[in-house]
Amino acid sequence: MMSVKLQARKSQELMQILLVEDNYNDVLLIQRAFRKAKIEPQMSIVDDGDKAISYLSRDGKYADREQYPLPSLILLDLKMPRLSGLEVLAWIRQQPELNRLPVVVLTSSQEDSDLAQAYDLGANSYLVKPLDFQNFVSLIELINAYWFKLNQRPHLSFS
Repeated sequence: MMSVKLQARKSQELMQILLVEDNYNDVLLIQRAFRKAKIEPQMSIVDDGDKAISYLSRDGKYADREQYPLPSLILLDLKMPRLSGLEVLAWIRQQPELNRLPVVVLTSSQEDSDLAQAYDLGANSYLVKPLDFQNFVSLIELINAYWFKLNQRPHLSFS
């Protein structure tokens, strides 16, 4: 039992999330749900697909990996200005050093075509944002339990 607790704590220390979300109210809701669930990831936030690609490719202001570390998980909205979440996902899967990075689509879209295309492009999970706040907190707890405690992630590093 002790080793499980230590392993979970170690996972918490390594929790680095890139949230790609253009809706400021959804960003606040997601942050609030993490706090309510007592989960404190290091979270970087970008508000469009172009910035997500710049972040992941270490372009411009995102060149400093101390300030903008490689995420261990991406929470990706689909419907965004400039580049959509699907376009960002396609780009990630084409990058040899990033193609194993876990990407969880977190969206309001319940469109079958979005769901199918997300999985076709390599999404690791497709979650619809709950309307009820307590259900949102429960979803965040499940994301934490699966992606940061149970799931075995491949080692990723930038060259």
